[in-house]
Amino acid sequence: MRILLVEDEEAIREAVKLNLELEGYEVVATGNGKKALEYIGGQHFDLLLLDVMLPDVDGFSITEQVRLSNTETPILILTAKDMAQDRVAGLKKGADDYLTKPFNLEELLLRVSKLVRRSQRVKGEALEMFEFGNNKVNFETFEATTFRGEQQMLTKKEAMLLKLLVERKNEVVSRNQILQAVWGYDVFPSTRTIDNFILAFRKYFEKDPKNPVFFHSIRGVGYKFTM
Repeated sequence: MRILLVEDEEAIREAVKLNLELEGYEVVATGNGKKALEYIGGQHFDLLLLDVMLPDVDGFSITEQVRLSNTETPILILTAKDMAQDRVAGLKKGADDYLTKPFNLEELLLRVSKLVRRSQRVKGEALEMFEFGNNKVNFETFEATTFRGEQQMLTKKEAMLLKLLVERKNEVVSRNQILQAVWGYDVFPSTRTIDNFILAFRKYFEKDPKNPVFFHSIRGVGYKFTM
């Protein structure tokens, strides 16, 4: 089980990291919010353990960013902000649990264990294969079979965008949400890049790309997948 620990107080970070490792977890630790987002974008984690007050990007913003494209990985907020409105703010942004400092180490380990077990259950239910209009997509291997019976390898970004649209089918997903979810917190390509991805999806999966059934551009707003 892999945990990302994001805590800017070195003494707390090292103590929590050591105790998690003694429990058998693999722990990646950082004290910087921007670095945390880089780790999240490039690695798999079974749990995110986030402080709120962090350099560059705070824990609430990290939570909000992660939830744009990932609803499965549990997030536990660790913070000295113990006001009710702070707890509510964190939960609204997508955190699963909230523990205030100073905290009891045994309680932290119990909460981590509970969230990791839930993560494993959810992983078994996560979207891996998806079929629409005689098209099939494997989001684990990035392999697709089109309605023509042709094999099509998707890029990682194509697979991420397609999965985001599929998981929000029949909903309009804004350009900003797509840019943050697929390209990251502070790396925004032009919106034309997204248009090109949608055009590619139509070419792969639509019988008549000029009159799409599945992939729609909503002028001035974003994009929508329907079926």
